Amino acid sequence: MRGPIAPPQVPLAASRADAFADLVQDSVERLERRWPQLADIDFLVLEVPRLDGPGRTWNDEAVPLGGTIPAREGRPARVVIYRRPVEIRTKGRDERAALVHEVVVEQVAELLGLTPETVDPRYGED
Repeated sequence: MRGPIAPPQVPLAASRADAFADLVQDSVERLERRWPQLADIDFLVLEVPRLDGPGRTWNDEAVPLGGTIPAREGRPARVVIYRRPVEIRTKGRDERAALVHEVVVEQVAELLGLTPETVDPRYGED
C-alpha cells in the first residue's frame, strides 16, 4: 500500500500552470473589490491562442496575450489569458505577476467598454 508523497503539513511544489493560474486569480480578486460584476465573468487560462476561427488574425510578431469572449446564449462572458506567450515575455514571478495583471485589466476593460485606467487606476505605473 502506498501513502502520500509528503505529509499534509509539507506544501508540494505547484506546477508552472498552477502557479500561473494563481497569478490570474490574484489579479481577478484585486479587481473584484472595485468591480463586483466580475464575479459573473469566467476567467480562463489557455496555453496558447488558437490560429483558427473568425477574428483570429495574428502573426508571429503579434501573438495575443489574452482575449475576450462576450456573453451569449446563456453563457457568461469570458476573459482568456494565454500562459505561454506571457511566460516567454517575463523573467521571474514578480514580472510575470505584473504582466498578468496588466493583461487581465486590459481584457476586463475591453469587455466592460472602459479604459484600462478606469478599471485599475494604477494601470501602467510600472
